[in-house]
Amino acid sequence: MRIPAHSVCTAIRDDIVAGVHGRGSRLTEEILARRYGVSRVPVREALRTLEAEGFVVTRRHAGACVAEPTEQEAADLLETRALLEPLGASRAARRRTEAHLRVLRGLVRLGQERAGQSDGEDLRPLGGWFHETLARAAGSPSLAALLTQLRHKIAWMYVQEAPAGPVQYWAEHGAIVDAVARGDSERARALMTLHTERSTSAYRLRFASGGGRTERVRNAQHSVNTAVLPK
Repeated sequence: MRIPAHSVCTAIRDDIVAGVHGRGSRLTEEILARRYGVSRVPVREALRTLEAEGFVVTRRHAGACVAEPTEQEAADLLETRALLEPLGASRAARRRTEAHLRVLRGLVRLGQERAGQSDGEDLRPLGGWFHETLARAAGSPSLAALLTQLRHKIAWMYVQEAPAGPVQYWAEHGAIVDAVARGDSERARALMTLHTERSTSAYRLRFASGGGRTERVRNAQHSVNTAVLPK
């Protein structure tokens, strides 16, 4: 069975974000195919996609390599996120479905329950699911795709510290959902603008000035499993 290129792409991207493939390191088709248990064809397609996304660059005499973004490029990501997240919240207020609201309210309820008894570290996945669901509620696949790509690249370039006040952090999420539920697009936009501005201080660059290498998080070889990898 031919492994879909998007599954290989997800696996390589995840390893780039995690630091398994360090900034500037070569990405050889043969080695990647062996690592992920696939042929070179889906690897080649995946590298083209990752180059378009900005994770990979092609260098003369070296071939595909992991990109080495500058600090300015990293800062631009947070600025772009600060523009697009409020837009997504505003659109969600006009286009959300009842199913979206149920999921958003469930995430807020769970986040608020855990915020009072947690240091915030285990709340990060919940926060990611919240923002992903809100982006989908905006009813714009292109905007949702942009926000997803931004989250991947921000996770690659930054370490996100636990919010200093997790209770307040989830109260802000709750207020955004209330505005979305009422169809108040302007308030949803304003609340998300404030939320993204406050959360920006929690991000710390993974690489030092001058192009230091990202911290290596994991190095376990694994094969592609299309049953568990998201599209």
